[in-house]
Amino acid sequence: MRVIAGTARRLELKTIQGMDTRPTTDRIKETVFNMLASDIPQSIFLDLFAGSGQIGIEALSRGAKNAYFVEHGREAIKCIKDNLSHTKLVDKGIVMPNDVMTAIHMLSERKVRFDIIYMDPPYKGGYEQELLTALGSSTICDEDTIIILEAEKRMDIMEFASNAGFIIVREKQYKTNKHVFLQRK
Repeated sequence: MRVIAGTARRLELKTIQGMDTRPTTDRIKETVFNMLASDIPQSIFLDLFAGSGQIGIEALSRGAKNAYFVEHGREAIKCIKDNLSHTKLVDKGIVMPNDVMTAIHMLSERKVRFDIIYMDPPYKGGYEQELLTALGSSTICDEDTIIILEAEKRMDIMEFASNAGFIIVREKQYKTNKHVFLQRK
């Protein structure tokens, strides 16, 4: 796993051992960031279920102003901090050692608003509906915020996305998963 483009290009990133995380492949990561290319510079980026931090670090490397990393696993938090240090992006990364629902609430209270929110919840965890409902009632995103949800390819999120106040603006499917791009209605 490596940083694909930007200031930290080609730097290798640490990963977390075991089956608790599912790192996004470089090819899929590159596809997503090519779709976001014009939106990344100077953006405020939120990486939910951050794992090793590779998605937020890629955003920082490509010019995001700041990236917030939300992760509650102790080993994952250490991995994110190590990767931020290795890529010399520590000053632009904010690591939040919380579960995502607590983090969304905290960020809303702090009146932080994000330009891009990336979330990659565990596929069998059933978090998607709860996440979109929480985001829909928070102040951390508005009509201009791009929300990217990584999900299993066969998951249908149309109904609960709509119920939470979001529309699907784009969907990119891969072999076993997909990225769903959402915005507020």
